Amino acid sequence: MTDSHTLSVAQIKAFLKVDSAIKFKAVSKKEQYKWINDVLIKFRYFSLRKKDKGIVRGYIAKMTGLSKSQVDRIIARKRKFGKVFLSSTARHRFSRRYGPTDIALLIKTDNAHKRLSGPATKKILEREHQVFSKTEYQTISRISSSHIYNLRETRQYRSHSLTIKKTQSRQVPIGERRKPEPKGKPGFLRVDSVHQGDYDKKKGIYHINIVDEVLQWEIVGAVEKISEYYLEPLLQDLIEQIPFKIINFHSDNGSEFINKVVAQLLNKLLIKQTKSRSRHCNDNALAEGKNGAVIRKHMGYVHIPQQFAPAVNQFYKQYFNIYLNYHRPCGYAAIIKDKRGKAKKIYRQEDYQIPYEKLKSLNNAEQYLRDNVSFKMLDRIAYEKSDNDFAEEMQKFKEQLFKNFKHIPLEMINFTTFISHAYVD
Repeated sequence: MTDSHTLSVAQIKAFLKVDSAIKFKAVSKKEQYKWINDVLIKFRYFSLRKKDKGIVRGYIAKMTGLSKSQVDRIIARKRKFGKVFLSSTARHRFSRRYGPTDIALLIKTDNAHKRLSGPATKKILEREHQVFSKTEYQTISRISSSHIYNLRETRQYRSHSLTIKKTQSRQVPIGERRKPEPKGKPGFLRVDSVHQGDYDKKKGIYHINIVDEVLQWEIVGAVEKISEYYLEPLLQDLIEQIPFKIINFHSDNGSEFINKVVAQLLNKLLIKQTKSRSRHCNDNALAEGKNGAVIRKHMGYVHIPQQFAPAVNQFYKQYFNIYLNYHRPCGYAAIIKDKRGKAKKIYRQEDYQIPYEKLKSLNNAEQYLRDNVSFKMLDRIAYEKSDNDFAEEMQKFKEQLFKNFKHIPLEMINFTTFISHAYVD
């Protein structure tokens, strides 16, 4: 190795900016160590500034292909002994009892028997030698059951054994991994499920929360279990409660939504299905935010037995969903840009609207309504009662519903009711 063309630290710094894909390699380790020693002497390494020392170390690492830790150890040896030299002392190593031939016999045995347990494999190895008089199994037949597992971790075993398979990613050809882009149009739904706690090793009901991304129109349902048998009729009922046309159905990657039954239902209704992307936790953030701000706030965290799912779902359909969309204001962020052009979301007083009012405020809003649905029909629902009157009626029905959950202590019911009254967005 020679670097007679390099004269200064500044030139080394410029050299290091060359594409890192360029690699260098010494003819021998002895020559490599001799070159490193010459470079350290040439640049008077130990008298350099800290910044220049880093440049020289980087240069040595690039020219030799050694890691930063290896270079640091070599320089430390130079500081201690005054010279870089190749150590001639070999590390002590225990002799290997089971060599490549023995591992090959273990691989052959495991491939034939589809990798049995350690004791069962040991018994087969013993029989190969003792019963069937195969001399090549003499050494491996004495192996312990536990050491068989050690040999199974060796590189030779893992590269030749037919019982070792790399983890295959599970590909589900249902839904497209992307973030929906509504561009100001309603009909792009975000969906999530919420579990209502366990009690005495028994599962509670599940809430299905559907939120439109633009309008924040929210429809909630309750179901005993989230299997396809229970979920299909509920989803169909929830979709029918939405007065506008649905374009997109977006969920996380949970199996309750990513399955053939849901896919067939959405295809039948001509609704496109998408699912959240990996490492993009905000893809379904709107539905998850509503889980806490709406469902947990009103239903609490106490366990609700599965047999009450129809009653809770009736409460949702008769009162709760109407309250959320016709009587409960939501904040719609206004996007402003600062001097640098950075977008920022702010919430002003005038940006708070009822979801139904938000729907009516869209340009040519009638085009988004489903067939056989008109604003005249929806107005009768929206203005039949005032916001406070309907909210009080909804709360009374909810309190009566919670009293049916006899296993829940009365103080917990009262606390949940208190929270739902006192919580302020």
